[in-house]
Amino acid sequence: MKLSEVLVKPILTEKANAQSEKLNKFTFRVNRRANKLEIKDAVEAFYGVTVKEVHTVVVPAKNKTRFTKAGYIQGQKPAYKKAYVTVAEGDSIDLYSSI
Repeated sequence: MKLSEVLVKPILTEKANAQSEKLNKFTFRVNRRANKLEIKDAVEAFYGVTVKEVHTVVVPAKNKTRFTKAGYIQGQKPAYKKAYVTVAEGDSIDLYSSI
């Protein structure tokens, strides 16, 4: 798998921001087929930091329903894979520079 296909986007939530400030952990949405070694190589290549450890989580799909004028609509949000990347002390990733 190419390194450009591994990282989909960073996850910018309150919990992710708190972890990045306190624990030096950054959260990314990654390709479902990517493994920990590929994620580590991609983060090191794109952001120029040293990665200490990578934890991955597969977030399961969720059923969603809503009632509209047209009637009852059912659907499903897709499952995705999340990676928690811990970088070495002194290194940091600026996720807000591209916004």
